[in-house]
Amino acid sequence: MKIFKSIKWRLQIWYGLILVAVLIGFGLTSFQLERNRQFRRIDEELQRRFSAITMAVRPPPNRGPNANRQSPDRPLRIQRPEDSPTLNGGWLQSELHLPPQVLALFDSGDRNKFFYSIEFRDGRDPVRSTNAPIQLMEIRDFPPGAPPAEAGRPPDVRPKLLQPATPQTSGMIREIVQKMPQGMDTVVRVGCSIATELKELQITALKLAGVGGVVLIFGLAGGWWLVGRALKPVTIISTTAAKISAGDLSQRIDMAEAESELGQLAAVLNSTFARLESAFAQQRQFASDAAHELRTPVSVILTQTQAALARERDAASYLQTVEACQRAAQRMRKLIETLLELARFDAGQEVLKRLTFDFSQTIAGCADWVRPLAEDRGVKIISELSPLEITGDPERLEQVVANLLTNAIQYNQPAGEVRLKLEADNGLAVLTIADTGQGIAPDDLPRVFERFYRGDKSRTGGGSAGLGLSICKSIIEAHGGTIEVMSGQNIGTTFTVRLPKQS
Repeated sequence: MKIFKSIKWRLQIWYGLILVAVLIGFGLTSFQLERNRQFRRIDEELQRRFSAITMAVRPPPNRGPNANRQSPDRPLRIQRPEDSPTLNGGWLQSELHLPPQVLALFDSGDRNKFFYSIEFRDGRDPVRSTNAPIQLMEIRDFPPGAPPAEAGRPPDVRPKLLQPATPQTSGMIREIVQKMPQGMDTVVRVGCSIATELKELQITALKLAGVGGVVLIFGLAGGWWLVGRALKPVTIISTTAAKISAGDLSQRIDMAEAESELGQLAAVLNSTFARLESAFAQQRQFASDAAHELRTPVSVILTQTQAALARERDAASYLQTVEACQRAAQRMRKLIETLLELARFDAGQEVLKRLTFDFSQTIAGCADWVRPLAEDRGVKIISELSPLEITGDPERLEQVVANLLTNAIQYNQPAGEVRLKLEADNGLAVLTIADTGQGIAPDDLPRVFERFYRGDKSRTGGGSAGLGLSICKSIIEAHGGTIEVMSGQNIGTTFTVRLPKQS
């Protein structure tokens, strides 16, 4: 079902189940505690009354011929004439009078109060209070009929008083049933009706259920609100991502709780969206610039071929046309190779050599290679190169140095200078190429490494496609290094390359 695929609904269901379990546990515990309290109070009253009854019905001790005499304070009155019948050699209890203080514990006029019943084994009618129920619990532990003492002899010791038995419940009655000690052949029963308590417990259960239901409803409502509030940032993120997916790359996630986990996620996504927007902008600019650069040589080829086909020409004119087309094609090939090279660097497919070589010799070789160009423009090259070995691709690094030197000469002032300096600094090889040229405008300086970007002054430098510095940056970064530029109007430009000695 779709509802179980929603995080909001799944959180709500889990929250609801946990809340129900907690409420049920709390309700059952509260009900059980109240029930135990009620029954403990009843059991204490039952045991107190049971102890009073058993104290009243104990027989007197055997003291010889006058043992049958009843003391005035004895509640149990036993008569035993010489010809009176006996039951299995034991005593027949003929009269039983409970003292007033014991009878005061039982309210014979109230059937919901405590009652007592004293039952005899010889089949005589039991002695009971008037409010005792007719149907009582069956006595299961009354033994069949062993004589309580040796036949013809009464017990010679008073039996010890029994501890009250465990109270038992039968229907609406809670009672204690206990057989008296050997020699008495009597069962004492003390009980009371628990209908009122059971009704109170039922009302308590209904109240707990009602309160639990109300708490559950408010808890589910509050949980739904909390879950919705907690997942609101997810909705904002999803909505913003949908707008960005539709093409509006300027959208950003607006998060008020920046310090929360979702706020940190939103910050990361905003940074990603910013880089994505920048990448798309560069891609569009790249495609536009590439088309612009390729359009010029294609236009030259088309113009030359159309002119050659318009009318017949001599061999020299055709040769001139072919040479112009060749130059345009060579420029196109160079541009395409540079674009492919940049694409390989972007994809991480460019394989660099890992050779250990003296970087100062590579720089000196590049300086010798561009020296004729410098002499032609009256630019002086000054080198301060310390021998320094690094690990990398010497051909690629030679390409970087040659490109930077060419730019430093091309955009320098007449009779200017180009200073080369190589030194070690904190485990890095630091190459500085500084010129005394016209400099780079402050608005152009942050963009000099962008592909196809050329400031107005650099466009006067002779047909460059604006990819040289981009290639240099890609090569340096592939070696694990950095390249920086500092410049000012009419004070020259300085490029600083930092390379690890072991890349």
